[in-house]
Amino acid sequence: MKLRTFAGGIHPPDSKQWSAHKAIEDCPLPAELIVPLAQHIGAPAVPCVEVGQCVAKGQEIGTAKGFVSVPVHAPTSGVISAIENRPHPWGTSLPAVVVKPDGEDRWSSDLRPADPGELSPEDIIEKVRQAGVVGMGGAAFPAHVKLSPPPEKKIRTLIFNGVECEPYLTADHRLMLEDPERILQGVALLQYVFGSERVVVGIEANKPDAIELFEKLCDGTPVEVIPLQVKYPQGAEKQLIAAVTGREVPSGGLPMDIGVAVHNVSTAAAINDAVVLGRPLIERICTVTGPAVREPKNLRIRIGTPLSQLVDTCGGLVETPGKIVLGGPMMGFAQLGFEVPAIRGTSGLLLLRQDDVTLQPEGPCIRCARCVQACPMHILPTTIAAYARRDMVAEAAEYCAMDCIECGSCSYVCPAAIPLVQGIRYGKAAILAKKRNS
Repeated sequence: MKLRTFAGGIHPPDSKQWSAHKAIEDCPLPAELIVPLAQHIGAPAVPCVEVGQCVAKGQEIGTAKGFVSVPVHAPTSGVISAIENRPHPWGTSLPAVVVKPDGEDRWSSDLRPADPGELSPEDIIEKVRQAGVVGMGGAAFPAHVKLSPPPEKKIRTLIFNGVECEPYLTADHRLMLEDPERILQGVALLQYVFGSERVVVGIEANKPDAIELFEKLCDGTPVEVIPLQVKYPQGAEKQLIAAVTGREVPSGGLPMDIGVAVHNVSTAAAINDAVVLGRPLIERICTVTGPAVREPKNLRIRIGTPLSQLVDTCGGLVETPGKIVLGGPMMGFAQLGFEVPAIRGTSGLLLLRQDDVTLQPEGPCIRCARCVQACPMHILPTTIAAYARRDMVAEAAEYCAMDCIECGSCSYVCPAAIPLVQGIRYGKAAILAKKRNS
C-alpha cells in the first residue's frame, strides 16, 4: 500500500529508539510548582489567588483574560508561596504562580464529572474553556476557540494528529498505546461538537503498533485510520491536511476555510478529561530523552514542574549537556538551564552532549536550491531570509514570509549553515509589527 504524504519535506533520523519502548511513568511532585500565567497563544491569565492562600488540586489560580485566553489551575493541593516573575521557557522572566505542595494531592470539590449525552455542543465547548485545554501538539492555541468556527465555516473533515514527526519525541506514541480509549472518547466528543461527516486519525508508519491498535479499536466505527509516510514535517497541520485530503489550505488562510479542523491526539484526551471527568489541564506526557540523560523516559508530569525534577527522575545526566532543548531538535527552543518549568506545550525535553552539537560557521548561499526543494510550504526560504536581514519588510511579505511554519527543514538541508528559520522568523515579526503600527 502506498503511504500518503505531502510534497517537500526531509528525512532526519527519527532517533525514537531512546524512549519509544518506555511505558509512561509518573514524575514525582517537586518541592514547588511554578505555573506561568502565559503558556498559551493569546492573552495571559491574571492571578486570582493570593500569597499564603491554600488551594486544592485543579482549583483555578489564574483567570482567562479575553476570548483568546484560558485559565490556569493548581497542579496539586498546597499553599501559594509566591506570585512573581520567574524564568520562562520562552526565554525571559514572566509572571507565575508558585505552589508549594502539601503532599495530599487533594482535588478541588468544585470539579464535577458530566454525562456527555446530556450536554449540548455549547456546554462541551464551555467545559473545555473552563478546563484551560489548549493544543497539546506544541502550538498551545486555546481549544475552545478552535471549537468555535464561524457558522459559515462548516467543519466537514475532522483530523486527529497522531503523527509525532519530530525526532526523539514519543509522548503521543505512548499515549496512543497505553490510553487509546481516552483519545477515542475525545474524538467522539469533537465529532459531536463539529458534526463532521469524516473523521480521520493520521499516524506515521514508524508506529505500526499504534496503527494496528487503532485500526482494531476503530473497526466498525465512523473513525478512519490512515497510515502516513515517515517524513518531516508530516505532523504539521497544513501538511497533514494535504496528505489526508489532497487539498491545500490557501495562503494566509486557515484549515476551516476548506472545511477541515485538526487536533492532536493528546488534545482529544485532555478534552475527554475536561468534559467527562471535569478535570482541568494540569498534567501532560513529556518525553525526556537524548544521549546526555542517563535513562530516557516518557513521564506524566504536572504543569509547572522544573526541568531539574524531570532530569532527576530520569537518573540524572551522563555529562554536562551541550544543549538543552524543550521540544524536539527541529522546532524546539534551547534553554539556558534547568530552572524553567514545564508548561502545557512541553512535549519533550531533549538533552544533547557537546559532541552532538555541530557548531558550523555560516557561509555564503551557493544557490543550490535545497531549501526550496525541502520547504513544505513551497516558498523561497533563502530569498525571504535575505530580505528580512536587510529589513526589507514589504519584499519579505510579498514572498509569503507569513506562510512559513518555522519547521526548520530549510536550515537542516542548507550546506552553508545559514540560519534561515531565524531570519524568516525575524521577518515575520517585522511584518506583524508593521501591521500593528499602520
